[in-house]
Amino acid sequence: MTLEEICSEVTRFIGTPSRTPQAFDALARKVFGFQYAHNAAYRAFCESSAVTPENLRLISEIPSVVTTAFKELELTVLPKDQRPAVFHSSGTTEHRPSRHFHSRDTLRVYEESLLRWFTPHIHPKGEPLNFLVLTPRAVNAPHSSLVHMFETIAERFGDSAEFVASQTANGWDLNFEKFRQAHARFCAMGIPVVVCGTAFSFVQLCDELETKPLAAKLPSGSRVFETGGYKGRSREVSKAELHNMISEQLGVPEIHIVSEYGMSELSSQAYDRVVGSAGDRIFRFPPWARACVISPESGREVAEDETGLLRIIDLANVGSVMSIQTEDLAVRRGDGFELVGRASAAEARGCSLMQVA
Repeated sequence: MTLEEICSEVTRFIGTPSRTPQAFDALARKVFGFQYAHNAAYRAFCESSAVTPENLRLISEIPSVVTTAFKELELTVLPKDQRPAVFHSSGTTEHRPSRHFHSRDTLRVYEESLLRWFTPHIHPKGEPLNFLVLTPRAVNAPHSSLVHMFETIAERFGDSAEFVASQTANGWDLNFEKFRQAHARFCAMGIPVVVCGTAFSFVQLCDELETKPLAAKLPSGSRVFETGGYKGRSREVSKAELHNMISEQLGVPEIHIVSEYGMSELSSQAYDRVVGSAGDRIFRFPPWARACVISPESGREVAEDETGLLRIIDLANVGSVMSIQTEDLAVRRGDGFELVGRASAAEARGCSLMQVA
């Protein structure tokens, strides 16, 4: 099977409304077999774990690779001359970032996954939208999966889009004057605005607006797409406090603030609510990805309401490794999860599958 063929199978599955667990398992076996055959570093890890496509019993037994392994190894099925894009992990203190390589075929799968799951959560009614994005353009941040995500959705769903940050050596800086100009223009247009950004960018923006408030609130129906952590780039606040700040400064109700969970090593994202809905904030991945909360002691899935390490099996990650072991602590909540924070070094070392040969 070629890369184009396996990417096409995954894309068809993503676009199929009636996806069954059995169909997921069957395709996961195909993707695992393809990655085992073509990803040399991953194959060596699987062999050290004594798991091969031939002896695999359960999908949950597919060897999971810790995210930090993407810093040390080229975990990809792609030859060096077929990697037009590479996404790096973010963080100002990282000397060697994680690297997630993409071809044109795998980028198409990534974008199909992104757009299919974004629509029901942020754009369920299909109304006209403008996008105000607190990052640079992709041309200025070519290795950021986050920026690629924002630019993809803005190009697909936005009547107009403004990116109001500049790339720097340590990430990017907000241009507050450019934000105010874009804000005024979009308010005058009167259609809903999606403000997209990281938690640290929203803290910086809200601190600025606290001292110099906006002259007008965003149009009715506007919403906020918030993601990521702080990474030492701003003061840290709780999620509830952050959303209260955003609501107060931008005039967006709390039920119109949607949080996203993703990372450069993945190709699918999780959202914690549908825009406009109330209730508990529980992250859920799309049907082509499975999230499990794993005990760091036993390596098995924890019981409902228990805490462990988050593991994701993402079929859209066809070009690298499908099963990713994160260092994020989560609580199991039905078919979703609640994020708790990052695991300590001791917690991370406690999981036997956090070691990469």
